[in-house]
Amino acid sequence: MKKNILVVDDSALMRRVVCDIINTDNRFQAIDTCCDGLQAYEKLKAKHYDAVLLDVYMPRMGGLQLLERLQSEKIDATVVVVSTLTTEGASVTLRAMELGAVDFVTKPENIIEAKGQEFHDHVIEMLEAVLHTDALQTRTRPAGTQESVRTASSVMMAPKPSGTPRRHLTSARRGNNRLVALACSTGGPKALHTVIPALDPEMDAPLVLVQHMPVGFTKSLAERLNELSRVRVKEAEEGETLEKGVVYIAPGGRHLEIICAANATHKVHLSDAPAIGGLKPCANIMYESLKDSRYDEITCVVLTGMGADGTAGIEALDKCKPIHVIAQDAQTCVVYGMPRAIAEAGLADEVVPLESIANTIIKNVGVK
Repeated sequence: MKKNILVVDDSALMRRVVCDIINTDNRFQAIDTCCDGLQAYEKLKAKHYDAVLLDVYMPRMGGLQLLERLQSEKIDATVVVVSTLTTEGASVTLRAMELGAVDFVTKPENIIEAKGQEFHDHVIEMLEAVLHTDALQTRTRPAGTQESVRTASSVMMAPKPSGTPRRHLTSARRGNNRLVALACSTGGPKALHTVIPALDPEMDAPLVLVQHMPVGFTKSLAERLNELSRVRVKEAEEGETLEKGVVYIAPGGRHLEIICAANATHKVHLSDAPAIGGLKPCANIMYESLKDSRYDEITCVVLTGMGADGTAGIEALDKCKPIHVIAQDAQTCVVYGMPRAIAEAGLADEVVPLESIANTIIKNVGVK
């Protein structure tokens, strides 16, 4: 049975383009459209849709106002925001996810881009992910886009591997020079709003973080999380020294590497190397850079997201450093892709729900 989609945009041309994209795939159908949030509100009160593609800037009632009303009236909807690649757009998009949107797709700058293959693929892949449907074919996203494809349904349904979990760090501490390295993708910004504000400000380790987002969005994400959190949160900068109790987010469009510096310290290096499988930043690069670090213990955390980014890097790191791996559980993931890849590889020491991730991190790294 096809999934029913509601398209909300004040541009008649954009509504038509998005509906055409949706209707090219036999798993989905755009059954209704609205030109503003007020029309969408009335439809969502009366009818259930499997997903809503929602523009932000509209007359009468914008996307944020609609999400606020849905939240206050407890009207359930799976909402994907269509966002512009601007500083203001990034801030509004993050606010939309705080209000319940599950993720976003970037809005084309013109009609030529809107009718292009990249936007088409991004819309279909996001619907595949959030609605947990089978992909009809395997695609590779072009370099510079958010992520390569791993279908959500294959991620959701496969059994977890059997065997004894790895326990590198909990049985015996090997030193007090520790680091947390976290990776996430689809659904990640919303998940981070649960994890990062719950961290203890005396956390006895820095935290480095790769979230697949476009250029500009990571800065807004860092600023918003910093406002909400007791730990300091910032977008990582070239050459800065990692400090305990600080969260460093890889900038969109740059790979994050950690390199050794003087006096047993570690510094950030931002790389302009090509995207890996369409990903820049790529979590595998972050994890692999830690192989030569001086950290006694590294806690690897993998949250919601399509694909398997992070698995190869953690596997490589596992061969040369003491690590402890925390994976988000399937039930609390928007897309159980990246954490599932970790579990299937036999790398997960702990699989925990989203609301327990922060406490599990602190349990492993301690406080100052």
